[in-house]
Amino acid sequence: MSVINHAERLINFKIVYYGPGVAGKTANLQFVYRSLPQTNKGNMISLATGDDRTIFFDFLPVTALTVRGFETRFQLYTVPGQPHYNMTRRLVLRGVDGLVFVADSQFDRLRENVESLRNLAENLREYQYELGEMPYVIQYNKRDLPNAAPLDYLEYVLNRGTRRVPSFEAVATEGTGVFDTLNTVSRMVLAHEFGRAKREGS
Repeated sequence: MSVINHAERLINFKIVYYGPGVAGKTANLQFVYRSLPQTNKGNMISLATGDDRTIFFDFLPVTALTVRGFETRFQLYTVPGQPHYNMTRRLVLRGVDGLVFVADSQFDRLRENVESLRNLAENLREYQYELGEMPYVIQYNKRDLPNAAPLDYLEYVLNRGTRRVPSFEAVATEGTGVFDTLNTVSRMVLAHEFGRAKREGS
C-alpha cells in the first residue's frame, strides 16, 4: 500500500519483481539503475549468495513525476526465486502496490514459471490481496535464447487469469523491454491509487 508523507508532499509506491530463480529480475533493476540519471535514483542494494543469486531484495527508489502536488517515488524490489526462500518472498510482498512477473521464456523453465506464479498468488492471499485485482504485468524475458517458447504458448500458460494483463517480450540484460514493462506497471499503479482515492472521495 502506498505511503503518503503529507509534510514532504511525497507518495512512495512499492513495485515487486517476482518470478523463478535466474529469470532476470535483478537484470531488470540493474538496467534501470544504469540508465537513470543520478538525480532520479537512490542507492541500489543487492544481497547475493556465492552463486550470485539474489537472496533478499534489490531496492531502487526511483523518483518519477509530480501528481496533484505530490512527488511520486517508486521503490523497486526483487525477491529470491529459489523455492526455499518463500518466507522472504512473502515478507517482501507486504505493502506491495504493483507487480511484475518475470517469466523465463525457455521451454525447460515452464514448470518453474507456473509454480512461481501459483506461489505468488498464494503469498498475496496471506495479505488479503488477489492477484487479479492488483496492478500487474508479465514480462517474458530471455527472448533471445534459441529454446524460447513461442509467445502465444507462454500467454496461454501464464496469462489466462480472470483478466488478461499487459505482457512484454524482453532481453533484460540488454535493456529490451525493461522500460516498457516498468512504465506500464507504474501507470497502472498510479491509476489504481488515484482511482481508488477518487472513489473513496465520491
